Amino acid sequence: MAWGRIAHTAGVWSALGLWVAMSLPAQAVEIQSRDALDGQRASIEARMVSHWALAVGKVRGRPFAVVDKRDARIFVFGADGRLAGAAPVLLGEARGDSSAPGVARRVTSGIVPQERTTPAGRFESEPGHNDKGEAIVWVDYGAAVAIHRLRPAPAFERRPERLASETADDNRISLGCIVVSEAFFDQVIAPTLGRQRGVVYVLPETRSTEAEFGIEPAELL
Repeated sequence: MAWGRIAHTAGVWSALGLWVAMSLPAQAVEIQSRDALDGQRASIEARMVSHWALAVGKVRGRPFAVVDKRDARIFVFGADGRLAGAAPVLLGEARGDSSAPGVARRVTSGIVPQERTTPAGRFESEPGHNDKGEAIVWVDYGAAVAIHRLRPAPAFERRPERLASETADDNRISLGCIVVSEAFFDQVIAPTLGRQRGVVYVLPETRSTEAEFGIEPAELL
């Protein structure tokens, strides 16, 4: 990220904090006054989107999550705006912010490596089940993208090791789904996004975060 971009984003983040403090009810302000993302390895973009979503009412009292593809992390919030948990994730093997047309129809027959992307954007999530009856959270049903537990996979893929590593460089291995540990799914995802409809923001890696979500400067002042 260029220094100019860092300075701009940092300025936006500072202004956004003021907007949150001025716009939310007293109870919500108290919650947000303690930055729940401190110590959670949250990027400036992840902080900006999570607070913006609350400040301008984009989540409308529903649980929501912010997925940072660059850092391979997920931040999950309850309907009350409190952070429920944060954790590393596995993501689509291919870098990119859009799903290939018709990719969902090729899940069973095989998705070529360059189409294994985790799409960016704002998604209306919904609890559901896969074809094996496993509980998942649909993020983009049309593209067959969901949040689900770490599943058994060929040993050479080293999925548990990738999920546990300190770097995000080796977290690109899935067909496009957002994969979390079993414990995180059961303890954080299931009680929040797994119980009702929610919102999932997947941050872009090839496009501007502000442009992706339509964040206007006037909303941050």
